Amino acid sequence: MESSTNQKNTGSLEKIEGVWDGSIHIPNQPLPIIVTFNKNDGTISIPIQGISDYPLTSVNLNNPNVSFDMDIQGQRITFDGKVDSEKITGTFTQQGQSFPFELTKGSEEEVKEDANFVQVKLKDGTMLGQLEIPQGEGPFPLIVIIAGSGPTDGDGNSLALPGKNNSLKMLAENLAAEGVASIRYDKRGVGKNSSLGGKEEELRFDQYIDDAAAWVQFAKDDERFSKVGIIGHSEGSLIGMVAAKKTESDAFISIAGAGRPIDQILMEQLETQLPANLIEESRIILDKLKQGEQVPTVSQELQSLFRPSVQPYMISWLKYDPAEQLQKLNSPVLLVNGSLDIQVPITDAQLLHNAKKESELLIIEKMNHVLKEAPEDREGNIATYSNPDLPLAEGLMDGIVDFLKKNIQ
Repeated sequence: MESSTNQKNTGSLEKIEGVWDGSIHIPNQPLPIIVTFNKNDGTISIPIQGISDYPLTSVNLNNPNVSFDMDIQGQRITFDGKVDSEKITGTFTQQGQSFPFELTKGSEEEVKEDANFVQVKLKDGTMLGQLEIPQGEGPFPLIVIIAGSGPTDGDGNSLALPGKNNSLKMLAENLAAEGVASIRYDKRGVGKNSSLGGKEEELRFDQYIDDAAAWVQFAKDDERFSKVGIIGHSEGSLIGMVAAKKTESDAFISIAGAGRPIDQILMEQLETQLPANLIEESRIILDKLKQGEQVPTVSQELQSLFRPSVQPYMISWLKYDPAEQLQKLNSPVLLVNGSLDIQVPITDAQLLHNAKKESELLIIEKMNHVLKEAPEDREGNIATYSNPDLPLAEGLMDGIVDFLKKNIQ
């Protein structure tokens, strides 16, 4: 690939100078890009395609309008957009096809982190993941990190909560420092994989399992990696168990994973929140869902949990009992829980341990659900969910690394 040498621009680019990252919104396959503007010119990187700091042929800024293009192997690719504060949005065009693109201005460090994308092909599109790889020569053992329930991204942050905790990002970075590579990914329907969301009524728990299994197989097929294990956090624990069996992964770590079927956990939670009539209705709904039957009529107060469009997903989820799934694994297992986890108590880890006696059990004192040390009061505990400056709880990484050194390093 030859770079162009006749780069042109009109006027100073000082107003947009810096690093911008985002993606071209190609259906089912968002293409991450990084654009760097200097005072007089610019470069583009497309990590997935192996393109790094490729010179733009021209950059034109007539605030708020901005356009830039590039020539690759005789093809002219153009971007026409508008600058609005810290964002550039517009249209990408190549060979007569046009797609929207969006860029957000970021720091060099943030953009560098976003550059380590990998992708895996699924039945319904392409999923993006973030690779954290140690320094030095491989091959390295690799861990696929699976996030928890709801709209949770690969860093462990939920769109349903304010702020960030970056728990899974920290986990990945700490693993890399210990010579263990990792892939973490936004769940389908979230963040960089939002295009895989589909309709709520079509989502199934098995899709999450297939996604995780695809990443394990991706790593197994990559010569940069040796043995491949899984870490599943919260709901990701059950997903990881099933995926670990499906792919015969080399090790499995459950962090804050439930030890009981989800209907038991939901009823336990609802019994402390609802009046008697709604508790009884919830029990009836869950019993029917467990038998594979949908419930068309649901009280308004229970719509957020049992609305008809989410019932097919719940039916598919209720098929899986964590204790039964764990017993099926042939690989080494580590079960981790925090003593101050207000979402998944340590009794769940103990139930899993009882189901698979040869597993290792690690209880981290003062650790909560987002893997941080927390105060005993509920308000203080929840405050840590939105604090990215707090480190991971002491003892967590030591326990994980010791387990991995024995089993996959």
